[in-house]
Amino acid sequence: MNTRSRPDHKIRQTVLVLGAAGLTVIATGAALDALWLLGIGVWGVIAAMVIELVYQP
Repeated sequence: MNTRSRPDHKIRQTVLVLGAAGLTVIATGAALDALWLLGIGVWGVIAAMVIELVYQP
């Protein structure tokens, strides 16, 4: 039985997508030695963590 409501599911999906995208950009930035990509990736992961902390059910 699924006890999560639909908005919680959307928030969780957003956090996972943002975190995965951030980690992908970090890995790409590290491979290409591009600091600006690393910065964007780190901010994506930070945004995912903040959303998770604020909207935690």
